[in-house]
Amino acid sequence: MHHRNRIRAAGAALAILLACGAGPAAAEPPRAAPASVGVSQAGLDALNREFHGLVDQKKLAGVVTLLARKGKVVHFDAYGAADAATGAPARTDTIWRIASMTKPVTGVAMMILWEEGRWKLDDPVHKHIPEFRDLKVRTPDGRLVPQDHPMTMAELMSHTAGFDVSAGYAQAGLSDGDLQGMIDKLAKLPLAAQPGADWRYGPSVNIQGYLVEKLSGQSLDQFFQTRIFTPLRMADTQFWVAPEKLGRLARVHTYDAQARIVAADAGMRTATAPPKFLAGSGGLYSTAEDYWRFAQMLLNGGELDGARILRPETVKLMRTNVLRPGVKVDLYGPSQEGVGFGMDFAIIMDPKAAATPQGKDTYYWGGAFGTWFWIDPTNDLVFVGMIQNLDGSRPDAGTPPTRAISYPLVYQAVTGR
Repeated sequence: MHHRNRIRAAGAALAILLACGAGPAAAEPPRAAPASVGVSQAGLDALNREFHGLVDQKKLAGVVTLLARKGKVVHFDAYGAADAATGAPARTDTIWRIASMTKPVTGVAMMILWEEGRWKLDDPVHKHIPEFRDLKVRTPDGRLVPQDHPMTMAELMSHTAGFDVSAGYAQAGLSDGDLQGMIDKLAKLPLAAQPGADWRYGPSVNIQGYLVEKLSGQSLDQFFQTRIFTPLRMADTQFWVAPEKLGRLARVHTYDAQARIVAADAGMRTATAPPKFLAGSGGLYSTAEDYWRFAQMLLNGGELDGARILRPETVKLMRTNVLRPGVKVDLYGPSQEGVGFGMDFAIIMDPKAAATPQGKDTYYWGGAFGTWFWIDPTNDLVFVGMIQNLDGSRPDAGTPPTRAISYPLVYQAVTGR
């Protein structure tokens, strides 16, 4: 990309200055007595007992949970260890690898550019990425056929552009270089499905990160910093952890032969400077409070503390299902009933079918290390949860189902409008 090195250097310098205090610091979140916003203290105590119990039983090293209702934080709790090996405590300002919770941030960046008229939902992706113009589709019997229509930007934003799941590219080395290198590699590979026909969780959001750079003329880290993190005062969120903040970084954990939580020795690398590959799909580090500020901005219709990031109608578009009838979200199998997908968010379209107490139109996602959040406009609440386990989001890998555990506890605590 033209001037990429200069842009990256400028973005890194700006972000480092901000991280060191040159920009506005994070504001103390607005607090409220739970009862004043229709939340039961007894219900919050039950939430704490459940999650503290998982730590005490050695099923989690540590956990941070935050609940806000009507724009006020009524629960912000840290318990256990950020590092099971050293005993360093989990704190409300602990920094976590949020993995795929990066995706909604990239989605917001894309929608900022959509508001500026840089792209349209029905644009063919090849209008902005010419390398994708003639991509073929590999059929189940191995034939290569043309796309039945050019993949659209709306399909790219909803994991239905035809790209395979991430495991399908395990040998391709998509993240070995930079974002342009990823595009060049994908341009030589066939699609796994016809655009719009199937939901597959793969490289779509990293491709969006590339588009943010191309459409804005800024590196992804710089765009995030100047257009999202600084206005929202998200002081601890970036693609790397400044060296002076490493003491606040949670360690990734796993389980021993007795199914007890232990620090993972898998050699998790921590970026302390801008990485070469800026993964809009999963590269950010953040804190519970920073991510609450991001989520609260969305619940507020695109604004927080006087900083407008998106228009209300744009946020509503992001949480509007764009999947074709019959196409279902299928993360770990089986497909999820009552769930749709918009612009980088899953959406609860039918709470009964989805078997959840969350309100209709709740939108959400989570991260591979077990972090999770949801935004419920029906009940005017945001919840953020942070743990740090290998495969922490998989229902079959040993981590307690923290998301499913949290849903009934939160809604049992909500006592009124």
